[in-house]
Amino acid sequence: MKFTAKQIAEFLNGTVEGDENATAHTFAKIEEGTQGALSFLSNPKYNHYLYNTEASIVLVAKDFKPEQPVKATLVRVNDPYESLAKLMSLYTSMKPVKTGISSTASISEKAEIGKNVYIGPFVVIEDGVTVGDNTRIYPHVTIGEGASIGNNCIIYPNVTIYHGCKVGNNCILHAGCVIGADGFGFAPTPTGYEKIPQIGIVELEDDVEIGANTCVDRSTMGRTIIKKGVKLDNLIQVAHNVEVGENTVISAQTGIAGSSKIGSWCMIGGQSGISGHISLGNRVNLGAKAGVLGNIKEGHNIMGYPAFDYKSFLRSSVIFRKLPEMSKELEQLRKEINEMKSKPQEE
Repeated sequence: MKFTAKQIAEFLNGTVEGDENATAHTFAKIEEGTQGALSFLSNPKYNHYLYNTEASIVLVAKDFKPEQPVKATLVRVNDPYESLAKLMSLYTSMKPVKTGISSTASISEKAEIGKNVYIGPFVVIEDGVTVGDNTRIYPHVTIGEGASIGNNCIIYPNVTIYHGCKVGNNCILHAGCVIGADGFGFAPTPTGYEKIPQIGIVELEDDVEIGANTCVDRSTMGRTIIKKGVKLDNLIQVAHNVEVGENTVISAQTGIAGSSKIGSWCMIGGQSGISGHISLGNRVNLGAKAGVLGNIKEGHNIMGYPAFDYKSFLRSSVIFRKLPEMSKELEQLRKEINEMKSKPQEE
């Protein structure tokens, strides 16, 4: 599929600077651009690549001012990164969509399968499962008894959805993620640990995306809920009875302990740890490796371990780097004070 700069500009409500008949049939990073590729420029750190890129078309901001002649055709838009996402979504939507059910899939007669569904080889769908229209289920997926999958979902290979769990519409579950394994619940006894049955479910609302090998545990009772629009990266652990609010994004290797509540529109950096039975307000931002041990109010930016205010963390980091020098100065001052004390007092 080829698109001209003029067609791209019309789709994005942008303007063309250069050859409006220039065409692109693929995407590339600006530093790796080749003839026939479309790229974008949104980070000033990459400005210098614009003057040498071989990309045919480059998306730039409307107020961008080149410092040198540019060989590529420019399409000026309000937000190059957002515009690129729209184009890539359009490109993806135009690709052929798989349909049909593999002869090697094991589908219960008591399951309900919607229209235009793709079910790949060696998929297992148990009793009472419902699968919505236009959903694609790739090979080796297992969907447990009584689980439900909405419309227009993509379930990639080796995903496991345990019994009774619910997946909304337009969700994407990447390879190897596990929805609804038992929460980590054990009661100590004199002879060891007795397992506490986890009889709740996991519910994913609409437009949720779960990364590869991420685990969302079922609740002890009630539900673990991932609300509408949440995006979870790879290798995240969400424990039992956790609630993640709408449109929150969480980066890789984060762990959220049981019964904690995360607000809406939060941004949580990679390898963060959130203790159990606490709450984060709406629009809380956690820097990478933050360790949260208590409640955080709405709108706070937090960093460090234990986590505290972002600006205070930065000031403390500056002081931390100076500690060896400060220690030497302190020792020198202590020495001088002791020398002064040891001198005989003049009458």
